[in-house]
Amino acid sequence: MAILDRTEFPGPNRINHVAISLPADLLDERGRSDLVAFFGGVFGWHELPTETVDRKKMIFSLFSHDRFVFLIADDPPMACPPGLPGDHFGVQVDSLDELETMVARIEEFRAHDERVEILSYEVEDFGFLKLHNVYVRYLLPMSVEVQYFELLNA
Repeated sequence: MAILDRTEFPGPNRINHVAISLPADLLDERGRSDLVAFFGGVFGWHELPTETVDRKKMIFSLFSHDRFVFLIADDPPMACPPGLPGDHFGVQVDSLDELETMVARIEEFRAHDERVEILSYEVEDFGFLKLHNVYVRYLLPMSVEVQYFELLNA
């Protein structure tokens, strides 16, 4: 598969946020605390407290003002089929060490919170690259795929 030259197709070139609807109870003080403990402790995401409205919305910054996960209460909330990998969105790390550290954090968190779901770490070999990935779900209807792209012969 050839990668297209961006100059031929100007316009949006990356996703900057994901919006997920949740039950209002998950956005109460306890639910938000659980979400911050996991996504902050594992991924390093930061709640934007000035944007939080109890039982209505919460926003996680992904290290930048223009990359975020927007959580909003709705009835009915988003529903995804159970099981991993299922419906998901992906985040990319810059090194294999970073991925392995994140997997260790996920497993450590799961040791004291059985609500963490994790699909075993895998490596897919595409010849020109190896895709290292792991899927994890915690409280949200969508899981998160953490990926590291190991370019071969680069």
